[in-house]
Amino acid sequence: MHRITGRGGGGDNLIEMSPAESFNDDINGYQQHGSSSTGSLQQGQLGSFLKPAVSVGSCESINVSLASLAQSDHSDSPDFEGQTLERISSMTGIDKQHQSKDSVFFRDGLRRIDFVLSYVDDKDKDEAKKQERRKVYESNLTKVGLQLETEDKSESQDGKTYFVKVHAPWEVLATYADVLKIKVPFKINDIPDNTEMPMNWLSTPFRLPEHIMHPESDYFTAPFNKSKSDFFLIDNKDTFFPPSTRNRIVFYILSRCSYFRDECTDKDKKGIKRLLNNGTYTAAFPLHDCRYWIKSRDANCESERNTLHKHWARFFCFFKEQPLNLIRKYYGEKIGIYFAWLGFYTEMLLFAAIVGTICFIYGFLTYDDNEWSKEICSAEIGGQIIMCPLCDKKCSYWKLNTTCNSSWQSHLFDNVGTVFFAIFMGIWVTLFLEFWKRRQARLEYEWDLVDFEEEQQQLQLRPEYETKCTKTKMNRITQEMEPYLPITSKYARLCLSGATVVFWISLIIACIIGVIAYRLAVYAAFASIMKDSPTNKLEVVGPYITPQLATSVTASCINFVIIMILNLMYEKVAVWITDMEIPKTHLEYENKLTVKMFLFQFVNYYSSCFYVAFFKGKFVGYPGNYAYMFGKWSNLRNEECDPGGCLIELTTQLVIVMTGKQVWGNIQEALVPWLMNWWGSRKARNQPESLYSRWEQDHDLQVFGPLGLFYEYLEMVIQFGFITLFVASFPLAPLLALINNIIEIRVDSWKLTTQFRRPVASKAHSIGAWEEILSGIAVLSVVTNAFIVAFTSDMIPRLVYMYAYNPEHEMNMKGYINNSLSIFNISAIPPESRPEDGENPAWFNSSINTCRYRDYRYPPGHEKQYYHTMQFWHILAAKLAFIIIMEHVVFMVKFFVAWMIPDVPSDVRARVKRERYLVQEYLHNYEVEKLKIQLSHHDNNECTCEPMIYPSLPRHEVLSECL
Repeated sequence: MHRITGRGGGGDNLIEMSPAESFNDDINGYQQHGSSSTGSLQQGQLGSFLKPAVSVGSCESINVSLASLAQSDHSDSPDFEGQTLERISSMTGIDKQHQSKDSVFFRDGLRRIDFVLSYVDDKDKDEAKKQERRKVYESNLTKVGLQLETEDKSESQDGKTYFVKVHAPWEVLATYADVLKIKVPFKINDIPDNTEMPMNWLSTPFRLPEHIMHPESDYFTAPFNKSKSDFFLIDNKDTFFPPSTRNRIVFYILSRCSYFRDECTDKDKKGIKRLLNNGTYTAAFPLHDCRYWIKSRDANCESERNTLHKHWARFFCFFKEQPLNLIRKYYGEKIGIYFAWLGFYTEMLLFAAIVGTICFIYGFLTYDDNEWSKEICSAEIGGQIIMCPLCDKKCSYWKLNTTCNSSWQSHLFDNVGTVFFAIFMGIWVTLFLEFWKRRQARLEYEWDLVDFEEEQQQLQLRPEYETKCTKTKMNRITQEMEPYLPITSKYARLCLSGATVVFWISLIIACIIGVIAYRLAVYAAFASIMKDSPTNKLEVVGPYITPQLATSVTASCINFVIIMILNLMYEKVAVWITDMEIPKTHLEYENKLTVKMFLFQFVNYYSSCFYVAFFKGKFVGYPGNYAYMFGKWSNLRNEECDPGGCLIELTTQLVIVMTGKQVWGNIQEALVPWLMNWWGSRKARNQPESLYSRWEQDHDLQVFGPLGLFYEYLEMVIQFGFITLFVASFPLAPLLALINNIIEIRVDSWKLTTQFRRPVASKAHSIGAWEEILSGIAVLSVVTNAFIVAFTSDMIPRLVYMYAYNPEHEMNMKGYINNSLSIFNISAIPPESRPEDGENPAWFNSSINTCRYRDYRYPPGHEKQYYHTMQFWHILAAKLAFIIIMEHVVFMVKFFVAWMIPDVPSDVRARVKRERYLVQEYLHNYEVEKLKIQLSHHDNNECTCEPMIYPSLPRHEVLSECL
């Protein structure tokens, strides 16, 4: 038998099992219960096979029947094993006709179903080819040791679907566990757990029962070695590998098994993914272990799905901790680490939400101290200030006190607390990332993921890479031939991929520019329509419905719709160009796709917020010399900010996009799968429970694709960007994110447990490229929040006025509004910019000679009229100084905190070192004792078997002597 490295190309990278290997079930004194393999069965082996299932009194009659069956002419046929097990079922009292089909076992009730394949006999023109592919593929599966059992279409509820059930016997599991270096226990963990927290009783209401939180004992583990199976703690071969590990191993085989005959020269025909794509099979999935609302009646079934639904996937468990170890055991490490990260992120959001709420309450409590808003709302000040038109022709002159309400609203977010909160969030995001690294390191150790990245790179080549890369070269490390992609082809593909990404990002920017043009064009229309609108007469909401608000809300909604449409288009493009690059490993594939999708989403979701925060109102010009978006011919005059500032508009934009995305996402995630499942299983719901088979129930569920988890991460990382990049404009953003995440955890767990097929278990030692993206967002957030405080809010201009330009030299804001508005001579406004006849309000007359606008410029008649005043340059210098100081302070604190907090906890580091030490020590002692026994047998001329197998030794006798 040859070993597999996982790096070879073609169809020879699976191990073909011989009958002797497949049925060597009595190794080192351990009995395999209920497992068999394709090939001929020997009477002695079947007797051993039956030991757990048959009483002593019935053994004699059964052995007689088995002897006659084994000596029959059909003992060498592939169906011999199935016939034998059917005889076993009848002799052991297993009634197949009355046995419930809601089971995870073969008809014999002994062999566990590790995977299910389904197909439909369509009788179309390609059906002959599909039948041939299935025949060859299933034949090759049996050659590598898997066992198959087919359910006829007459047994299915739709009457046309065949189901092929796949079982991996111990020999196959042991062989590929060795190949994949799966870590298994060899000793109970003897390091005491000293993680008790002070006042731990306070967390009692939030805890789950201990058997739910820790379904398995804590062990020291080592990579499985088939030749040293007695080194490991194997109590029962049927349950030694959990179902998640079993389906992972089977999927590894299915993905690499070919469907071509030996004489065929097309070596590209292999893998279940290609068979699904060409319609040969309609589905391939592992089974859930029971119905989610009730435990399985089979005592051998774990019913972990029901446990997860009861303690995790219900909304009323939102205040409880997550059973991460059980999630990992049932779904695999990759899904487990996602929910661990999401739960940790939600916990950390609690602190940010508390501080943000306090800052908002501070703005509310200091409402009456807002001197500049009082001046705007005052009839003596704001009511006497005539403002210049905000657009050409359709906009009229207006009084400053019409923006009274928006000025008060702006104070809720634009106050001293905003600066404090921006600095706090810069430090919070560092603490979040550093503490997550520690949490992740602990999970890596507890879930046997230490040193996993190297295994991922070396052992888990994508089948698509192996088939598409026809050339091979010597690996310098392993000294083995492996497939590779020529560098010329690689760079050509990367260039095409990069050009495609740039094109689509340019398309998004073009759409955003279109939305900006809409804002500029529609503002004049809203200003003209709403001048005499009936809404102005409404006492409660009338003052709030302004042309600025109408423009901002409609533009934000249009932008949100464009975002959703572009998302659907780009997702397919991103997957296509990533497939075209032919990444080598699954990890590399996910990282490449992650970067592409995030670049797109970053531009798609954040560009409108960047426009409002850093461009709107910054390049306006002044009356008589306004700036236009595409030149004067376009008549699209750049937008101005209200006298209260652009911060309130940024808040509006953030709330609409962020809240709209989260609400729509949760509805889509929960409602769409439920409706599709309800419609798909409408016929089967009328059947008795015992006839609605477990594989049909799961077949009717939705598919949790290989990118299902990717979109969950993407959704949360986009949210993370909203609450960090623009949090200075909306301190309540962390609170909204916290509420959403509490719902998100339960929605994700509910749909995964109840609405989706069980995904194939896969390993991941971290959150992958998302960790680097989060770190990049964390650094960028410090810069964006510093710029928002400096350039978007009015914090710096107010402070400069109070300390340097207050005419009374007092520490107050009296006179600030008059100081912040410049004067322009109405007669100097060009005719193309003046309001049309009938647009001006009734109170406007020819005696009004000047209007005011938001800027710091010299008045008309001054020798430097309409040039920037010295105060403008002082404010600009203060803004730049604030940005530099804030960035340096926050970055210094960030780097100090990151340096102070080690990425790996000291106790985890000690456990990793002890485990490595124990593995070396135990293996050394194991080999020494084995050699002693071998030599003693040799001296006594009693060695009649292979040196690795000692059936006469009690279990773990060698290791117990070493200990």
